[in-house]
Amino acid sequence: MQMVVFSGVQGAGKSTYFHDRFSTTHVRLSLDLLKTRNREDILLYACLAAQQDMVIDNTNPTTEQRQRYCGLAKAAGFEAVLYYFDISLEEAIVRNARRPEKQRVPEIGVRGTFAKLQKPTTREGFDSMFVVKSEGLTGWTVESLK
Repeated sequence: MQMVVFSGVQGAGKSTYFHDRFSTTHVRLSLDLLKTRNREDILLYACLAAQQDMVIDNTNPTTEQRQRYCGLAKAAGFEAVLYYFDISLEEAIVRNARRPEKQRVPEIGVRGTFAKLQKPTTREGFDSMFVVKSEGLTGWTVESLK
């Protein structure tokens, strides 16, 4: 059983990466889809109870936000995995602007998340951690975070 937690600003490619790598094996939990933390918690705890692999596809910019998920995963016997999407603010703004209008985040929101973004460290407690960098619009470079 695996809980994958994504971390990165809007426009970094998190949802695209989910569809490329996890859509056939993991349930996607996303505030973009679920709209409220209450709904996210309902689905999160259902996945934990059902021992269902899942991906937390949110920005999770702070250590505190990421550690919440890590703690829940470990308490339920899940492997906790973090993917940190490393992208410049400028690239995130450009990628966000390419999204369909209804999926775009106001630029101030992207800038605000970027300002809060804390790079993960191994002290966060995840079983494994990866840094993801986009290679154009469809490619990825993934490296283990040591």
